[in-house]
Amino acid sequence: MTDTVVVTGGSRGLGLGVAETLVRSGFKVIAIARSESAALAEARKSLPELHFQAWDLGDIARLPELARTLRDSYGAIYGLVNNAGIGTAGVLATLPEDKIEELVRLNLTSPMVLTKYIVRSMMTRRAGRIVSMSSIVATTGYRGLSVYGATKAALLGFTRSLAREVGELGITVNAVAPGFIATELTHDLDETPREQIARRSALKKLASVEDVANAVDYLMSMRAANITGTVLTVDAGGTA
Repeated sequence: MTDTVVVTGGSRGLGLGVAETLVRSGFKVIAIARSESAALAEARKSLPELHFQAWDLGDIARLPELARTLRDSYGAIYGLVNNAGIGTAGVLATLPEDKIEELVRLNLTSPMVLTKYIVRSMMTRRAGRIVSMSSIVATTGYRGLSVYGATKAALLGFTRSLAREVGELGITVNAVAPGFIATELTHDLDETPREQIARRSALKKLASVEDVANAVDYLMSMRAANITGTVLTVDAGGTA
């Protein structure tokens, strides 16, 4: 039987890269987003085990319904990748309160609540994998990303404690911390800052979407059966 993995924010960018990699590794993947992107629709043409479920992950009250919908439509869920989130930048002193609330709701509350309802079936099955997407900003800090960094740091605490709660049931819980790659943290950077960040890394380059997707794929696999409660940094040695 093919194991099913849910990838939130799976319609584009890093989420889509993770979803495609997991399908190629033999998983059935349900990508969740508000709407299906052209890139996801194109990918699904060649990857029959890549599915799409439209949902607003910011609507916290409906997340239990999403978990039920996924189980009813696709059966038992083996893996969950908490990838969806936003990278709204702005110094705290001038960041509007509604933006602070949005960052916390989408980057932290939503993945925690969704995990709450999906992990229940994993506990019954006594098997499962949970991977949450953090960031190097969670531990290094970056100007203009204080609230974003706080949400990503909180995910690390969530990961470590949840790993203790469900470990005896055969469920692993880990996080991946990407560096500056071609995602929400770099789309506003011009070529010069990107080059500066690359030069500061041990490998003198930026990590790629594929690098991060491969890390998630590893944590989902049986090769990582005894790895839990930890964070895997993928940043080409930028924080080395």
